[in-house]
Amino acid sequence: MTAGGTTPAGGGAVKSADRALTILDAVADRGSLRFNELVAQLGLPRSSAHALLQTLVDRGWLDLDPDTRRYTIGLKAWHVGQAYTGHGDLVAIAKPAMDALARDVGETVQLARLDGLENVYIAISESAQPMRLASTVGARLLAHATGIGKALLAQLPPDECGRRLRSQPLPSFTPHTVTDPDELEAIVAEARVRGWARDDEEVLVGCRCVAVPLTDDGHGLITALSVTAPSARCGPDWPEAVLGELQNAAGVIRARTPTALNKVRRSP
Repeated sequence: MTAGGTTPAGGGAVKSADRALTILDAVADRGSLRFNELVAQLGLPRSSAHALLQTLVDRGWLDLDPDTRRYTIGLKAWHVGQAYTGHGDLVAIAKPAMDALARDVGETVQLARLDGLENVYIAISESAQPMRLASTVGARLLAHATGIGKALLAQLPPDECGRRLRSQPLPSFTPHTVTDPDELEAIVAEARVRGWARDDEEVLVGCRCVAVPLTDDGHGLITALSVTAPSARCGPDWPEAVLGELQNAAGVIRARTPTALNKVRRSP
């Protein structure tokens, strides 16, 4: 894997295009980078890096500050991003049910989609409690460590789930993080059968999550819905205390979702 979670060129990929996209990923992840930082971080040849960066600046994908000599994401990237509508309909449909669920259970509700081995948060309804999860739309977390990530992985065929779990080293975030692919496959298989997944302080000490599969359109849009709460507010009946309401909210969203998205994989 290269910086920014991209895959090195191969299998017919065009090397220069792959490098340009890797540069964009790296700058987006870090906020800004100098030329030497990009070359060192990505292992790029200096001569081709100069040409690629100049092209990205000329086309508006990157901006270069003449004083600091730091590259940042350019206006073109924002413009193209505005044209993306892949999950817009789902978010519009889901948000009212998410807001109602957050009010009812008093905790943060999140909607995420699967991208490789990461869950990407596409909608959030925050808890009204003073102490709550701090999260943002667009944030990414590795799926093996989160409840919503396991609910997403559970919608993949078992062999594809196993392939992704073995596609890169899995980091440990807390003493509770499971990183062994075989153990994770068993955990995901259990989630697939029972219809929900959880994490108990696996990505953040003091934070728990329960999640259910939501939709799979058959074309890569795999989503899940979760409730996340501080461990201090999770009593002995967690996650059952909120699971029924979470499942009901997911059912409401599915019922309102267009047929093209309303295909949740279920185990036999």
